Amino acid sequence: QVQLVESGGGLVQPGGSLRLSCAASGFTLNDYAIGWFRQAPGKEREGVSCISSSFGSTSYADSVKGRFTISRDNAKKEVYLHMNSLKPEDTAVYYCAATYRCSTRIGDFGSWGQGTQVTVSS
Repeated sequence: QVQLVESGGGLVQPGGSLRLSCAASGFTLNDYAIGWFRQAPGKEREGVSCISSSFGSTSYADSVKGRFTISRDNAKKEVYLHMNSLKPEDTAVYYCAATYRCSTRIGDFGSWGQGTQVTVSS
């Protein structure tokens, strides 16, 4: 059974940091690109970052460039999203999902996890 499970969310003050994890099971993580997405209340789900399967090429939304870093550990079957300098507008449920090649189209991703809540507030 193909499954992705996110963890690591929580409440953090503005300027703080969190590391989200996306644990894969039921498939070979090495063969897939993984994307991180987020959805704030009343807003559409948006892409945050993506890391390719082969060379680990990365891409980021303009809103998180320079603050977030995506990485992967294929041996541990995990993908991470390191989030620094967090802002209140980063508050959202964060999801990871798999695809063959990083894409800007959410519909190209599948095997969505259940999400992890990130709240940035003082």
